Amino acid sequence: MSAGIVNFHHVNVVVPRSLEQAAKDFYSARLGLEEVPKPEASRGHGGAWYQLGDVQLHLSVADGVAERSNTGHICFVVEDLDRAQDYLSSAGLKILPDPRPVPGTQRFYVRDPGGNLIEIA
Repeated sequence: MSAGIVNFHHVNVVVPRSLEQAAKDFYSARLGLEEVPKPEASRGHGGAWYQLGDVQLHLSVADGVAERSNTGHICFVVEDLDRAQDYLSSAGLKILPDPRPVPGTQRFYVRDPGGNLIEIA
């Protein structure tokens, strides 16, 4: 028996309200995600929604949220890992090497302005 889950609809990341614009720049300009309009009822809360294939990333903002340094993360698959690493590094992002390499898997990490960990594979 299962709950019948068939796919992800969205992933949500939260950043401090003071870092909202920096986070929007990170997800749109640095990572190249396409921002999509939020429903009218959600527009007054700040943040942004991004579409990537069938899945959305919801950027939320909140007061009292500290920058995080945990290992919970989301993972984006890229066409060319070396090119992605070069691009993100040249855009000023600190590249974090894989702390737990898995044979046959190539990946690295970056953090968004709110400290959310992003795996690039």
